[in-house]
Amino acid sequence: MRIVVLVGGIGGARFLEGVRRLPAEVTAIVNTGDDLTLHGLRICPDLDSVMYTLGGGADPERGWGRAGETWTVRDELAAYDAEGRWFSLGDKDIATHLMRTRMTDAGYPLSAVTEALCARWKPGVRLLPMSDDRVETHVVVDGDSGPQAIHFQEWWVRHRGELPARRFVFTGAAQARPAPGVTEAVAAADVVLLAPSNPVVSIAPILAVPGVREAVRATAAPVVGVSPIIGGAPVRGMADKCLAALDVPVTAQGVGRMYGSRRDDGVLDGWLVDDEDAQTTVDGVAVSAGPLWMSSPEATEAMVRRGLDLVGITA
Repeated sequence: MRIVVLVGGIGGARFLEGVRRLPAEVTAIVNTGDDLTLHGLRICPDLDSVMYTLGGGADPERGWGRAGETWTVRDELAAYDAEGRWFSLGDKDIATHLMRTRMTDAGYPLSAVTEALCARWKPGVRLLPMSDDRVETHVVVDGDSGPQAIHFQEWWVRHRGELPARRFVFTGAAQARPAPGVTEAVAAADVVLLAPSNPVVSIAPILAVPGVREAVRATAAPVVGVSPIIGGAPVRGMADKCLAALDVPVTAQGVGRMYGSRRDDGVLDGWLVDDEDAQTTVDGVAVSAGPLWMSSPEATEAMVRRGLDLVGITA
């Protein structure tokens, strides 16, 4: 069986820990809208979170970055009063960014760089960036002299999402192309899953790359989404603040309706929600309820299997 999963970072990585327990060939299409350049280094937070987590090198307490990390470079940058100190880079993590930057500067596309980095980490799934082209999520906020756009990471990390967002812009998405293998994997899939990642800044940028949404809508495989909202609150992160900018209710139903049914102009055939949201309905979409807390890889595997059962697939 071939499973394709559209994912963001930390939550997507935990979801994949359950997916890869199934007897299947798993391809993860990872958001790169969070990527940024800082201190001359090209940083891909979601790709790295997935790679480190599945490769056994992530910090389990922070949920991001490397286990056993040290912070000498960060502290030295602070001593120099360098810009960008709000985004902490650990010493081990910097080695990954140095390798990526060196390879991309030499002309290698991000997909090839990701494959090379994964040769060390052996994540057990195929990781594909959504695009080799640069796409960055920017947030339009109210500045001193009117609306201004800032990089998503600055809004998310530096300001903790406290600046009210007017809208999100996926800069470069309209000109981007799917990375090699992305649309082919979707077309060949037996099932496509939307991880319980942030629907606005993790899944939406992937679908914004021309050709990806079309491939998801055209695939013969069923498409099942997993709600990132339980009982009116995000499972993790600040999805509520992102949804508020789009006037989408912070509910399992609100997100399901935002994705929409493939019978209309959306992408879903099935929508998996938590037991707490068992009354959820989405027009044209089969809805099933069950425990959604990813408390362990085993619990997440059971959740994934319920999603497959929803569309008549047995793993």
